[in-house]
Amino acid sequence: MATALKKTKSVWFCSNCGNEYPKWMGRCPACGEWNTMVEKEVVTGKAAPAAAVSVPGGGRKPQRLTEVTSSQEDRLSLGSAEVDRLLGGGIVKGSLVLMGGEPGIGKSTLSLQIPLKRPELKTLYVTGEESVKQVKMRADRLGGDASNCFIYSETQMDDIVREIQEIAPDLVIVDSVQTMYCSHVESTSGSVSQIKEVAATLLRVAKETGIPIILIGHITKEGAIAGPKILEHIVDVVLQFEGENRGAYRVLRSIKNRFGSTSELAVFEMTGTGLREVANPSELLIPQHEDGLSGTAVSAMLDGNRPFMFEVQSLVSSAVYGTAQRSATGFDVRRLNMLLAVLERRAGFKLSQKDVFLNMAGGLRITDPACDLAVVVAVLSSNFDYPIPGDVCFAGEVGLSGEIRPVSQAERRASEGARLGFKRIFVSSYTHFDRKPQGIEVVKVADIPALVRNLFK
Repeated sequence: MATALKKTKSVWFCSNCGNEYPKWMGRCPACGEWNTMVEKEVVTGKAAPAAAVSVPGGGRKPQRLTEVTSSQEDRLSLGSAEVDRLLGGGIVKGSLVLMGGEPGIGKSTLSLQIPLKRPELKTLYVTGEESVKQVKMRADRLGGDASNCFIYSETQMDDIVREIQEIAPDLVIVDSVQTMYCSHVESTSGSVSQIKEVAATLLRVAKETGIPIILIGHITKEGAIAGPKILEHIVDVVLQFEGENRGAYRVLRSIKNRFGSTSELAVFEMTGTGLREVANPSELLIPQHEDGLSGTAVSAMLDGNRPFMFEVQSLVSSAVYGTAQRSATGFDVRRLNMLLAVLERRAGFKLSQKDVFLNMAGGLRITDPACDLAVVVAVLSSNFDYPIPGDVCFAGEVGLSGEIRPVSQAERRASEGARLGFKRIFVSSYTHFDRKPQGIEVVKVADIPALVRNLFK
């Protein structure tokens, strides 16, 4: 039988999300980005080889659910109390963890700190972006014991799987998944097909050997992990770094966790010797300035199971260019526009001709709706030039009719405020406490007008 001839053809793929297309397009249909199409040559005409990825647990027979024994997952400590808590008590053996974040945010630093802090774990660090010397220089700067850490600079998955089988490490770190490729897949590194095959191969290795694997992934301009969405479905845990590159603080957030709770976060501080854990982020995020400044309010936030306090800053001024500006850092600007509309329509505050700027202290990105009340108070404080007392905090969601809605676990929020020295906390009048918080006065308000009457006297 005649051998099929190899042919080459040009394909276009989006450099932002990795989707492939047969022709050039100005805008990517998948991610919506403009002018991101890149032309690549691919080889065709060869018979596609059999799939190199087998389903974990292949060859087993179906079992009754009642016959399956449920036991505690076997976990490994990564030498970081915050990361272990984020993962639910340590990394589960045989799990696949994906860590994403912007360039320079600290993904490689945190992943390299793990083997340096846990030298008793035999770790294989696979780098596809940096040379061995570059990794060595970072390890010298971070400090620690690197005697049991193996560095391997490779991007070909067959060689990586072979080294994992030979070394038999306790932990594998791959930096990054977008640089790896499988030789039997006819597309470039970072493409959708390559990322899917690389992730599936590593998942098979993790499940068959019981070795936990940490993948580092790039993100797009919108903050989503680059590549197909199926990548996040394949892995067991998805962690994402947030924060400003120029700022000192980083937030590692749990987006998906099959072995623990989601919506957890850990706070780190970037120093000259790596990332330092911040065990009590409230002390860093509460006001660090003189009293008597308007436009600030403290919110009692709950992310996952951790309550902490942080400062909301606002600046309201007359619009200079006719059209009022709306800018928010660390907060959804659409929700800010909604809150401003509620203030104008339900409470009678004329803010349509004023610029409103909002900032979350510490570079945090806030999604908790309990922050609404602090945002409203900070905006009104700046608008009236009326400072809010430094011993007052807020926890409440604002509805479209101007009502203040209760938030979850208000008792824990109030207890955290009392521990940090706050004297009063404003919550919804519909909030129910099983036990009255000690050391802090709870002020219940039903709507925005009641809040204004009680606070701006």
